[in-house]
Formats: sequence, C-alpha cells, structure tokens
Amino acid sequence: MAAIQTRELSKRYGDVVAIDALSLTVEEGECYGFLGPNGAGKSTTINILTGQLVPDSGEARVAGVDPVA
Repeated sequence: MAAIQTRELSKRYGDVVAIDALSLTVEEGECYGFLGPNGAGKSTTINILTGQLVPDSGEARVAGVDPVA
C-alpha cells in the first residue's frame, strides 16, 4: 500500500488553479520534497493531504485513508 497517493487531484481558488490533475504515489519508506515557486500549489497539496482542505476533484489517500473523510 502506498503511504501517500493522489489521483487527478485538483483545487481552484476562483479563477486561479492551485493544483491541476496531480497524480502522485509515495511508497512507504520513500522520502519526497515539494519544491516550486510561490503559488505552485505546495501548501494546498499538503493541506489536502492533512484534511484541512477539500479538493475540487480527484482523490487523496494517506495510508489508504481519505484524509477528509
């Protein structure tokens, strides 16, 4: 089972696209970092993975569980 997985994850703030169809798999034991300029969607992605935000579309799983559920 993947430690973190997203499928076609998207989030918008009005007309601004913060995340556009992000698909990502991080297996247990792997280490990843989020790099990018301001406004690239790094914080939004983390906030969705921690259940603080709900995505507009797609799905996120942490240890197989939807963090928003």
